Amino acid sequence: MKIAVLPGDGIGTEIVAEAVKVLQALDLQFEMETALVGGAAYEAHGHPLPESTLKLAQQADAVLFGAVGDWKYDKLDRPLRPEQAILGLRKHLGLFANFRPAICYPELVGASTLKPEVISGLDILIIRELTGDIYFGQPRGRRTAVDGHFPGADEAFDTMRYSKPEIERIAHVAFQAARKRNKKVTSVDKANVLETFQFWKDVVTEVHAQYPDVELEHMYVDNAAMQLVRAPKQFDVIVTGNMFGDILSDEAAMLTGSIGMLPSASLNARNQGLYEPSHGSAPDIAGKGVANPLATILSAAMMLRFSLNQPQAAERIEAAVKAVLAQGLRTPDIHSEGTTRVGTAEMGAAVVQALR
Repeated sequence: MKIAVLPGDGIGTEIVAEAVKVLQALDLQFEMETALVGGAAYEAHGHPLPESTLKLAQQADAVLFGAVGDWKYDKLDRPLRPEQAILGLRKHLGLFANFRPAICYPELVGASTLKPEVISGLDILIIRELTGDIYFGQPRGRRTAVDGHFPGADEAFDTMRYSKPEIERIAHVAFQAARKRNKKVTSVDKANVLETFQFWKDVVTEVHAQYPDVELEHMYVDNAAMQLVRAPKQFDVIVTGNMFGDILSDEAAMLTGSIGMLPSASLNARNQGLYEPSHGSAPDIAGKGVANPLATILSAAMMLRFSLNQPQAAERIEAAVKAVLAQGLRTPDIHSEGTTRVGTAEMGAAVVQALR
């Protein structure tokens, strides 16, 4: 089992180091190779996704990814910014299906800003299409307008675009995932305004005919955003496009108490995957040893389950995380009165200890 380890920037190096320690504590044999990505790769190689890093990722069974980005790179040309590394990996590896579970652990009910009765027992799965939509659609760029409200003025444009096969394959993923859960899919769109998402809605409805045992509902994205904070437990599996999924999954993260608790998996058709926490590189706290490594550790558990065919090892890690939370250990983002505040390394060490 070969794992490409790409820590990235900011707190990425700190949280990935703890996830690696947890993996090493298992009685499994891994070949793990580390490479630079993001801003760190730009500094060393002049590009956020060097050919050597991409080759390593392509040859691995799975990629364990930290986070990329830093404010100091914001003035670079867009193709050289750290965030282009993750977009490049998604494109070159064909990672079209993003899984973002949002689970509220009983011990963290008080860490959420929502009332306990609203989020207690929360367990939803957001499935985001990852390689289409406005992030990759062409044409895109800047130009001088020749028509519209302000002809002759500079303007920028991006293209929202989906093909039928792209929508079909992510719909199948969502319905199959729902069959293993509570058999309900909410497809989120903006069909009342956008032609792209009327098409999305039509195709998802067609695919649903193959899954008569699964309930399907359609919901506009603005209503879905509201319902996530009003009554989130009404959802089981949410499937949506790239941009809407990007926004809604981060919103769902805060239902759990902290985005530092939200893992993610991005898979291709071969179940090769990239596994990363849903949060960013947080350069403001990098190097302080206070970042929450649990999302990264839980991402490693997802890696074991989806790409490495080690479901029992995944369950062991998830049980260890629950045990550590039950002990009252908390990083600053989830700390509350009556719990024990610990740093990044201490939290990682506690999970390793719980495993053993």
